[in-house]
Amino acid sequence: MHNKSVADLSRELASGTVSSVELTRQFLDRIRQEDRHYNSFITVTEEQALADAEAADQQRAAGNATPWTGIPFAHKDIFCTNGVRTTCGSKMLENFIPPYDATVTANFRQAGAVCLGKTNMDEFAMGSSNESSYFGAVTNPWGERRVPGGSSGGSAAAVAARLVPAATATDTGGSIRQPASLCGVTGLKPTYGRVSRYGMIAFASSLDQGGTIARTAEDNAMMLNVMAGFDPKDSTSIDREVPDYTATLNESMKGLTIGLPKEYFSDQLSPAMEEQVRNAVREYEKLGATVKEVSLPNAKLAIAAYYVIAPAEASANLSRFDGVRYGYRCEDPKDLMDLYTRTRAEGFGEEVKRRILVGTYALSAGYFDAYYLKAQKVRRLIQQDFINAFKEVDVLMSPVSPSPAFVQGEKNTDPVTMYLEDVFTIAVNLAGVPAMSVPAGFVDGLPVGLQIIGDYFSEARLLNAAHQFQQVTDWHQREPQ
Repeated sequence: MHNKSVADLSRELASGTVSSVELTRQFLDRIRQEDRHYNSFITVTEEQALADAEAADQQRAAGNATPWTGIPFAHKDIFCTNGVRTTCGSKMLENFIPPYDATVTANFRQAGAVCLGKTNMDEFAMGSSNESSYFGAVTNPWGERRVPGGSSGGSAAAVAARLVPAATATDTGGSIRQPASLCGVTGLKPTYGRVSRYGMIAFASSLDQGGTIARTAEDNAMMLNVMAGFDPKDSTSIDREVPDYTATLNESMKGLTIGLPKEYFSDQLSPAMEEQVRNAVREYEKLGATVKEVSLPNAKLAIAAYYVIAPAEASANLSRFDGVRYGYRCEDPKDLMDLYTRTRAEGFGEEVKRRILVGTYALSAGYFDAYYLKAQKVRRLIQQDFINAFKEVDVLMSPVSPSPAFVQGEKNTDPVTMYLEDVFTIAVNLAGVPAMSVPAGFVDGLPVGLQIIGDYFSEARLLNAAHQFQQVTDWHQREPQ
């Protein structure tokens, strides 16, 4: 059963071939036996999962099932879960138990899905390798000592290792697409505002977006059907009708116009990686799509703008962790200032502290206009590049990452080198458009993802394009040994 997709498992449950309790036990057994190799989970909620599975079986017996009733899955440990520890991969929240559910959590609960636990992540979603977690690094199932990507590396590794069929994730600068690419699974970052951020612990509020990781595009569509929608509790949520994302998966690729941004096929991309991406694009041409070169002239400025805007927003968002209201508190503070400084120095990891310092500097008097304001102006130019490109083409296709999964520790001494891992993904977040990563081949025995980028609220088109590619290729079915 662990090799079946969410769609397959839903059909198995509907037919009565297997019960949710049986299915849940199988996946819990796999987590217990296998996750010591990957460290993809921070918390496993075995008792609660079995109780939810039993309730799901009763719901099915009563004829009240949804496609998700009784399906096991996992939440990235950034989504608040009522009564279940939510750490965000940080010592600061090591023992935090939320008194409420995030909207995404509540949606899956209402759909009858069975949460098996909370997956590991880079601390406060800051990282590209899942090595900054207070609970230890996650290992990519495709290679010993290889990183899974970040910050949603725990979700991607758990799905790749067949510990869960699907997992929620978040993407601030590539944190769904990059780990999906490095782990050989399928991941979708929706349009900014499509999925509620209520109860999703904030890193950079204007960039964070909840999304999906599963093995197939069809499974991602099933997840988005649950997650998408307007939420009055989130001021950035957009009130727009939500389609059935599974309804258009089988539409033809004939007439689809694909744009290849010339800036993304540069010296930063190895020839082997480029070959895999171009091979994938040729498959689309066989399916009837046409291809043309386009330009995103300001793409080269994306990393510089992002690493001003994101740290600035992180500096503001993380100021709430002060040792007073909740979270970690230092022992025996001498006074209020000592409480603040030691709590934050001891509670945050090195990468989080680095970004808080950068962000605080960028927002300080005398530098706000020079850095933050200028970065926001560059962001508008990047957004306009995408708007102009989508006047000519239906989707953009590009690499996700400049290289396959690298060795743990390889880039830890040089933060800038680590930041460049997101060179092809960051502009999407600055513009707020949707994008996804689809398995598209291997380089040196490690998975490679194809990035498909769409216009605002074109998730159905992206999922359709990904699904059609997966009907004629088997990269998404490959299993790590």
